[in-house]
Amino acid sequence: MKIFNTQTLSLIGAVVILLGLAEAVLAMLKRRPDSGLDAAALETFRRRVRAWWILFSALAGAFLMGHWATVILFGLMGFWALREFITVTPTRPSDHITLFWVFFIFTPLQFILVGIGYFGLYSIVIPVYAFLFIPARIALVGDYRRFLERTAKIQAGLLICVYCLSHAPALLSLPLNSPEAATPITLEAAANEATIAVSEPLASTANKTPLKNISLDAGGNIRLLFFFILLVQLSDALQYAWSQLPSKHVIVPSINTTHTWEGLLGGTASTTLIGAALWWATPFQGAHWWMAAAMAALIAVMGFAGKITMSAIKRERGVRDYGTLVEGHSGVLDRIDSICFAAPVFFHCTRWWLVLNHYIPPVG
Repeated sequence: MKIFNTQTLSLIGAVVILLGLAEAVLAMLKRRPDSGLDAAALETFRRRVRAWWILFSALAGAFLMGHWATVILFGLMGFWALREFITVTPTRPSDHITLFWVFFIFTPLQFILVGIGYFGLYSIVIPVYAFLFIPARIALVGDYRRFLERTAKIQAGLLICVYCLSHAPALLSLPLNSPEAATPITLEAAANEATIAVSEPLASTANKTPLKNISLDAGGNIRLLFFFILLVQLSDALQYAWSQLPSKHVIVPSINTTHTWEGLLGGTASTTLIGAALWWATPFQGAHWWMAAAMAALIAVMGFAGKITMSAIKRERGVRDYGTLVEGHSGVLDRIDSICFAAPVFFHCTRWWLVLNHYIPPVG
């Protein structure tokens, strides 16, 4: 099956061109110190562009190496982000055994299930089984000091850094119909031609023939994931750019003075327009192009929610950044906080839309 088709290569090429143009504009502005632009803001954008080159290059390389390489890439990011989260929210020595389970059992298990495509398991293994295991395991140690606080810290880190992030590579498991496919299947036809159980891989829909009216588009999954990551990053940048307007109305001054209503509204509107222009890279094609715009707006809002939430945690812990790994954004978690909050919402809304339009039969 051809994965890097014309549409996929066009999307990746568009990203490369945009990054190249950004580099050119920044270089031009750097030669003109009398432009009147804030030098600190320009330096921030330069570092953002550098971080984007690293992120998208790694993502493109993972695509070339295959499905599991992409899942492993996100798994490593989740592992490192969780490490940064736990580092700035200290635990007690008695929590080390629980942390071993969190880092080396539940984290890899989550991404293995995502890679296999077992929707019925990866959707509940952390919010149900891991969340019940963590307080019980801590209680067995016998250390009751700040019990609820310690439990909540570990659960929050696992939820945000691992569970939520894992929904980004989970987009690769959604069985998308090809633009060249025939009309979508009906629910009655799906019931007659396929049996999908909760315990079975969602990706196995691609192997359970005959779903005669579906032509699965493997390249569509790559475009969907690339579309999602691109819009999250653009939303961050556009919200920052709009927040530089002279007239500023800070949303939550006690948490972060850089997040303004101008940035949120302007950035969301701009991201929505870009999402609408890239409708061809998503499963929301044809007459449903407006759904790509709606999803883009959703990504922008949830990305903002991630930024402000993680800023509140940093403010409470008295730290500026979560780490020092990524230039310009310090830690990995500083770079992917928007992705963590937007990924599960985007995944479930996309899956809901596909079920609603009968591209895939409902699970369970």
